[in-house]
Amino acid sequence: MKEYIPEKMVSESRYQNYFPTLDQKIRKEVCARMAELIEEEKVYCDKGNYKHMCQIITALALYEVLQKNGRSEEEAYWLVSTEMWKFLDPGKMQKASRPKIFLPLMKKIIPLGFRFGSGHGWRYTWHDDDPADEYHFECNECIYEKIFGKRNLLKLGAIFCHADIINYGNLPYIDFIRTQTLCQGGTMCDFRFVRHKTEAGRGWKRSDSI
Repeated sequence: MKEYIPEKMVSESRYQNYFPTLDQKIRKEVCARMAELIEEEKVYCDKGNYKHMCQIITALALYEVLQKNGRSEEEAYWLVSTEMWKFLDPGKMQKASRPKIFLPLMKKIIPLGFRFGSGHGWRYTWHDDDPADEYHFECNECIYEKIFGKRNLLKLGAIFCHADIINYGNLPYIDFIRTQTLCQGGTMCDFRFVRHKTEAGRGWKRSDSI
């Protein structure tokens, strides 16, 4: 098993900027709870899942510990959601989507990235027959849904689904289309990217994805 160290995982998570702002007592409790969660979810704690588990374990621990230290459930959920989204930088993706090579690169990079960046508990369906201006695939099994779901906390999983909307939902020439996700009650997470010759509003309407 890859070495999972709570302090290091936090520093590699999307909470790396928020975590140092917390009281030292809370930080210690978060790391202690993370150690427990790592043991509870050790079946998923392999090399491939490491980056995902940095997000999942940190989010769960923060959500629980914040409530133990006086935050309401609503406040804890809001903090875990917004502080994660705040870390994202959609501008980089928007800039990268302008060249015509964006979709061809995605068709090569995404399957390769998921191959090495997904461990136990994931399953995907890939398609090799997309036209030049489209790319789609499905995630059929997801460890966010598995870990958060058994704790009746799928809404925490859904905040990571929404991170895709932040990253991909306003690409200049590309429509990101997703009708369902596992963490939002779907049977799969469907991903579709369609490239247009013009930006949104000039002959096409951006999809209302989830």
